[in-house]
Amino acid sequence: MNGADLAIDVRGLTKQFGDRTVVDGIDIQVRRGEICGFLGPNGSGKTTTIRMLCGLLEPCAGEGHCLGFDLLTQSRQIKLRTGYMTQKFGLYEDLSIEENLRFIAEVYDMPKGRELVRQTLDKLGLYERRQQLAGSLSGGWKQRLALAACLLHEPELLLLDEPTAGVDPKARRDFWHQIHLLAAEGLTVLVSTHYMDEAERCHRLAYISYGKLLTSGTTQDVIASSKLKTWEVTGPQLDRVMALTAQHQHWMAVPFGTEIHVSSVTGRDFGGWLSSIEPDHPWQIRTIPTGLEDVFIHLSQHAQDNFR
Repeated sequence: MNGADLAIDVRGLTKQFGDRTVVDGIDIQVRRGEICGFLGPNGSGKTTTIRMLCGLLEPCAGEGHCLGFDLLTQSRQIKLRTGYMTQKFGLYEDLSIEENLRFIAEVYDMPKGRELVRQTLDKLGLYERRQQLAGSLSGGWKQRLALAACLLHEPELLLLDEPTAGVDPKARRDFWHQIHLLAAEGLTVLVSTHYMDEAERCHRLAYISYGKLLTSGTTQDVIASSKLKTWEVTGPQLDRVMALTAQHQHWMAVPFGTEIHVSSVTGRDFGGWLSSIEPDHPWQIRTIPTGLEDVFIHLSQHAQDNFR
């Protein structure tokens, strides 16, 4: 990839707190105008990485550029061009939507602040609710207000830290529609999420666990590189299947409603193996395409815990 095409281009990004390495030598590249999904379990180092990228934390090691500026020596320039939406709603709940945005515009002495506020209210569908107190908003509308606050200074890079946690499905869908519209206008987005349906809406993915980047690429790249083969198991007493597979490390079995997904990288056939130990078993088995959730569960199970 040409460096000029990259909004984020960092290598060896590392952060330690005391004796513990929270982020361990991560490389991330995100093209301009691209939506990159940043995935991983709680405590994996996603938030720490995001804070280093926008200049809020100084890396212990690593190098690279964000928006063409040096990550280590030009963090102020990066901050001025980046919008960061935190996990927790951080605006004033006793101010209205419009008052919150006007306050931000005034604090940062934005030229034509009132005009920017009006444009942002219109763009995110907040104008009709502009007089409503932020504290009275539902989770989805609070999320939209927080996004508006991040966009007020017209950033080139948007960093979203689990922005849809606790938000209903319709609000999440509306939010992602807005993110894709922004990306189509040239905004680069790095978004951390736990939802697999959201991950599939991203142009590219990066998966981190216990501080290490385990895989990256398009959805198809990530699934293909896992080399997992997956089977769907249905029928009675599925807990028996879970018990059998738990005794053998080469099978990964995960319940999915009224069925079980069994995955393996060994190349062995699960149906044949199950029949060899339970010749008259009552279960139906069929091969299915491996999904992102199968891959990420597999990666998490095999990652080294950095608390140890």
